[in-house]
Amino acid sequence: MPHHKTALRLVAPVAVLALALTACGGGGDKADAKSPDTEKAKVFPSPEPASGGELETGESATGKVAEDPGEVTYEVVAQKVDVGTEAEAAKVVSEPDKVKGKVLAVAHVKYTHKSGPALTDGSDVHDGTTVFADGQRGSVLIGASEDATGCEDPYDVESWKQGESHVFCETYVIPANAKNVEVHWSEEDGEPYIWTFPNA
Repeated sequence: MPHHKTALRLVAPVAVLALALTACGGGGDKADAKSPDTEKAKVFPSPEPASGGELETGESATGKVAEDPGEVTYEVVAQKVDVGTEAEAAKVVSEPDKVKGKVLAVAHVKYTHKSGPALTDGSDVHDGTTVFADGQRGSVLIGASEDATGCEDPYDVESWKQGESHVFCETYVIPANAKNVEVHWSEEDGEPYIWTFPNA
């Protein structure tokens, strides 16, 4: 599904641009084949299935999130990404010089509670969502997306039962000339699921 260029309605007159810092889980740390941990892994293999990978538009991922009061399984799908203009980006940040040549990208992600306890005090499922442009992580714009059309504030969801869905949005600043916008979502310590939207 192509993304849509739309005017972005923002909740705060000046949003806060946060520098995106990524914690890279390197693949270079391999246990010695004769170490006790390796031997234990052979006897007690990890029950966790492999997660992550590239998904088609409209295709959903399933993952677990540690919530209060317990673990919840969610179905997650990135629906679309609304990409704004450089002028819109300059209007919503306190230091417009920092967003020259950049635009806002609002990712709309639908989360469906599939199994686990009902939630009564918010959810952390959206914490695993990030936006990349041409393979590089964008900078998150704090306080900008909850009021965008079609988006809900995750902290306003106080009751969430099995079968119910909510759409939460994440706003990032990305280069205006990016060819592709990617929405990533992952379980804690899991590999990301990736949806790619052409930025035409």
